[in-house]
Amino acid sequence: MNAVMDPVEIIRRYYAPDSNSYRILLEHGRLVAGRALAAAARVVALQPDLGFIRSAAMLHDIGIFLTDSPGLDCHGSEPYIRHGVLGREILDALGYPRHGLVCERHVGVGISAADIRRFNLPLPQRDMLPVSIEEEIICYADKFFSKNGGGASLEKTVAEIVENLCHYGSGPVQRFLRWVDLFG
Repeated sequence: MNAVMDPVEIIRRYYAPDSNSYRILLEHGRLVAGRALAAAARVVALQPDLGFIRSAAMLHDIGIFLTDSPGLDCHGSEPYIRHGVLGREILDALGYPRHGLVCERHVGVGISAADIRRFNLPLPQRDMLPVSIEEEIICYADKFFSKNGGGASLEKTVAEIVENLCHYGSGPVQRFLRWVDLFG
């Protein structure tokens, strides 16, 4: 099923091709996919599924259109932090549950049920942490690029990412630094 999947065609089902949100999502997905495939090349012995990484990286943020994120030309009613669980619902309904898990588990560097409770996040109270090597690779790659409604995305440094993650405690920082050692 994944071999014939066209992630851009799936995106077109939910985003108008002439919209800014479509452009932002495609640009971001391509940047993340490129970084993720480079990371996967560093761990060939772990046999990451490159086709899956490519398509899942393109689709990991598909749920943003349902969020209230005007800077991304997204005018839904949901808070942005829910874009992962919303994306999972979309891809599960289309018959791509493995891709759906990437959507749900990529937010932050994954979010534990304990942190969902601790920060009172509007998310289901369950662990949403990357489990597979492919999920970890995409989550890692995503941290380097913010979606930007005003122009081209700039790549963040490891130091900038760590500084941002410090606000959420040592767990997310340590998880990301482990990935830097493994993939970077």
